[in-house]
Amino acid sequence: MKHQKVEISAEAQREIEKMMSGELYDATRNDALLDILNEVQNMCYDYNQLRPTQAKERTELMRTILGRTGKRFKIISPFICDYGFNIEVGENFFSNANMVILDEAKVTFGDNVFIGPNCSFYTAGHPLDVEQRNAGLEYSWPIKVGNNVWFGGGVTVVPGVTIGDDVVIGAGSVVTHDIPSGVLAAGNPAKIIKNL
Repeated sequence: MKHQKVEISAEAQREIEKMMSGELYDATRNDALLDILNEVQNMCYDYNQLRPTQAKERTELMRTILGRTGKRFKIISPFICDYGFNIEVGENFFSNANMVILDEAKVTFGDNVFIGPNCSFYTAGHPLDVEQRNAGLEYSWPIKVGNNVWFGGGVTVVPGVTIGDDVVIGAGSVVTHDIPSGVLAAGNPAKIIKNL
């Protein structure tokens, strides 16, 4: 099981540029994008089959999947993402089981980010217009997470959210708006509970 970084064709690159700019793009019928998705899904599948004691193989494969990693990180299986190359994790990153990242746009995590089990980060969204949605069109907005952030279990972060430094997001929260630095936020939608 030897994997290499995903190769991106010129056709896929054009659609990725639309995807990364927040424009509507064809998410379901573009063969070049679907090829990348399938390749990354295969890599995630292989990662999730590795034993916890196969630490070296797990780290090497995750470095192949992700766009950037720090020197020290750990991602507990199972893990699922769409493209991988849009995900950047800083130093001392930790994610518990069942993290899902729909990384149609950039997802950036700073240093010392700790993620509880069953957390999801979604950059992709669908148009409210039913004809556009049924045509397979999507948009994507980036997610940015600062340094020293802890997500309790079962948190969902939606497209376009920025979370500052030194933040705690309470378990079960749905983060729909930006969260400033130095706060505890929780709820659905997540609201600031107190300054830290």
